[in-house]
Amino acid sequence: MPELPEVQTIVNDLRAARLEGKTIMAARVFWARTIAEPSVKTFCRRIKGQTITAIRRRGKFLVFEFKNGGHLLMHLRMSGRLHLVTADQPRKKHEHVLLDLEGGQQLRFHDTRKFGRLYLTPGADPILGRLGPEPLASGFTQKILARRLKPRKRLLKPLLLDQTFIAGLGNIYVDEALWESKIHPCRIAAALSETEMRALHRAIRRVLRRGLKNLGTSLGTGKTNFYSIAQHQGRNSDQLKVFRRTGRQCPRCRATIERIIVGQRSTHICPVCQVIEVQGSAFKGSKKGKSSSKPESHEAAKPESF
Repeated sequence: MPELPEVQTIVNDLRAARLEGKTIMAARVFWARTIAEPSVKTFCRRIKGQTITAIRRRGKFLVFEFKNGGHLLMHLRMSGRLHLVTADQPRKKHEHVLLDLEGGQQLRFHDTRKFGRLYLTPGADPILGRLGPEPLASGFTQKILARRLKPRKRLLKPLLLDQTFIAGLGNIYVDEALWESKIHPCRIAAALSETEMRALHRAIRRVLRRGLKNLGTSLGTGKTNFYSIAQHQGRNSDQLKVFRRTGRQCPRCRATIERIIVGQRSTHICPVCQVIEVQGSAFKGSKKGKSSSKPESHEAAKPESF
């Protein structure tokens, strides 16, 4: 969180605010670790005078392209967001990086948990080149997804969270896509049938498009929740079917939604719609996290790569 729909909403906001074409006049950094590369001193020196020619998204990264070459990559991680304000506004406690723009505006990187990172790099490929395909791109077909799933003997949910497998998916939209496709998150990817792979492909694209249409998902009003550049919350929380709906009725079958742990991640399922077969018996998971038993042994890698 933020995931693909939230990051794309921010990109759209920045474009609408006409930041493309603006020059960065200066930078100030108040939390050194926010700058992943280069050093803070070099970052401030190199970014001064850079003109933004394009703003786009790749996976969960915000990508700023500069006129003289080079890129500024921003990863919001758990709680990062951007504020676009006038330079005379007092700096807030968790605004860790301030970029002075021509015309008196400031773009501020706000991050309560301090996990977000900025990369100022001559080329974006060393970082972005490791990402998997974009799930909403025209080239991401059912056949492509099936080709990537078939050799994988990992648990399905951690695999979908792996940014080198598919870029942009996170906990919210993976849970929603698995519910939409009626697939249990502890299924082994390679064991999915062709029909299930097609259903998963449709579900991934459907839940992401819904999130984009609703300008992202905001969960409550806390400081770590998603806000757009205009400080508006996303409307997609009302459209969620299972994510953080523990104890409520499944919209499809009216069973009680459960929370389990898969790959060390909180996961929400309908135990009736999403059933997994283990040793010939129906395994539905439980609130105590039994889903991390035998099938979990297939999962060794961390689910989130970036």
